[in-house]
Amino acid sequence: MVAQWPAPWRWLAVVLLAALVAGCASRTRAPVEDRAATPPRPPSGVPAATAPSAPAATTGTEADWRPSTYTVKRGDTLYQIALDHGLDYRELAAWNNLENINLIRVGQVLQLKAPGDNGPTTTPTGVVITPLKPAPAVTESKAPGVIATAPAGTRNSDNFKSSPKAVKEPYSEHAVRDVAKGPAAEVVAVAPPVANVESKPELPRNAAVDADDDNKVDWVWPARGRIVGNFSETANLKGIDIAGAAGTPVLASAAGTVVYAGTGLRGYGKLIIIKHNKTYLSAYAHNREILVKEGQAVTRGQKIAEMGNTDTTEVKLHFEIRRLGKPMDPARFLPPA
Repeated sequence: MVAQWPAPWRWLAVVLLAALVAGCASRTRAPVEDRAATPPRPPSGVPAATAPSAPAATTGTEADWRPSTYTVKRGDTLYQIALDHGLDYRELAAWNNLENINLIRVGQVLQLKAPGDNGPTTTPTGVVITPLKPAPAVTESKAPGVIATAPAGTRNSDNFKSSPKAVKEPYSEHAVRDVAKGPAAEVVAVAPPVANVESKPELPRNAAVDADDDNKVDWVWPARGRIVGNFSETANLKGIDIAGAAGTPVLASAAGTVVYAGTGLRGYGKLIIIKHNKTYLSAYAHNREILVKEGQAVTRGQKIAEMGNTDTTEVKLHFEIRRLGKPMDPARFLPPA
């Protein structure tokens, strides 16, 4: 068909056909990019995103989960309620005016905080409630555009006294005589200032340090023996079991105060509970002999009991560490064996 065209057109057609063939010959395949394996590059000037880091380990400073009240259920005892909420059962009885600690009723509502404790509380649904503080009274200020606050009993109070007004005068014998005469206006004699009086300011209490100290407990193993039971939340195993011979010394795992010593908790046998601070307590169950009394201060490593098999089928120590009443895995706190 090209041969039938005039000579100029045949020459132009040959040139175009040659150019088309050359372009096709130089074209290469596009590289294949695995977008699923390689994240897209950010635009120029935007830093690349870093890989997600592993979740941080818990430091023991979780918020207080405990509600402000507890409703007694069938089978509850005051000892068990106190243990489950990290409390001293004697304080719990005092807060609720219980004359007989063995007498609580199903449906009875117990206060889990001391009267007057207006700190944040947690409802059963997990909502944290912080009580509101009363707003101070508002008074006028001489400075324009400034609103000052005043305590109760001043201008905005019903107890505000408008007359007679007191008049301050410098201290002098004449002022003292005027006071003795009792004039219509109430005169207040102002004593001369005391010079060279140094007062030491009270150091503020560091609440953050105190809270941190409550999470620092120096733990030791409570007994020597073979571990025959490990902590498990799914199996409801609230501590570890250490097997040993009858009479093996049971030691206080950390310093603290004995808040319970007896047999009032079902399934624990002869039990000792030690409160270490506002956050942690430890429990020692199935003892043969209890060597401490309630209210007694103990030191870390002190012998508090002898291993036994009360309320169990074998000689062992059941040991628990509880944070705010919640069972924790003792392996997280005890030093390497």
